[in-house]
Amino acid sequence: LMAKGMLTRPSPSDFRFLWVLDFPLVELEEADVPHGPTAAKLKSTHHPFTAPHPEDLHRLEAEPLKVRGLHYDLVLNGVELGGGSIRIHDVELQEKVLRTVLQLADEDIRAFSHLLEALGQGCPPHGGLALGFDRLMAAMVGAETIRDVIAFPKSANGNELLTGSPAAVDRGAYL
Repeated sequence: LMAKGMLTRPSPSDFRFLWVLDFPLVELEEADVPHGPTAAKLKSTHHPFTAPHPEDLHRLEAEPLKVRGLHYDLVLNGVELGGGSIRIHDVELQEKVLRTVLQLADEDIRAFSHLLEALGQGCPPHGGLALGFDRLMAAMVGAETIRDVIAFPKSANGNELLTGSPAAVDRGAYL
């Protein structure tokens, strides 16, 4: 849009923050069924531990695609700085999301047995937010790319030019 003159880059001193909210909790994921048509299954849009919006709990089983999740993104001047979510803190709700909404197999649910056990003991509401500090600094100084503010930026193929990493390690160095 900037190249077409339809959008101007805000000044680095003009900080325009935006919280993006009300993402859907789940979305359709198409999966191929052997020897049959494509089947639709629901998958989490953030992660399977994201809490559903309290106002939408009544829709969880009958209309799961209309349920909003309590996850969010923070944007500064059009750049996503980070995101996070409020987690499910009730064992019954967590089991319903895993078993009924996402239709995970019993063996997949068993992989989370430690979490379900902890939730069953009582857990306060909790959440998180992960910020990209390099993105924040780039936006604050008006850099064209985060590579301009990273001390040791990687090249396009993932190499770090100052130290030459990644590099092969001599087998004798770690034996």
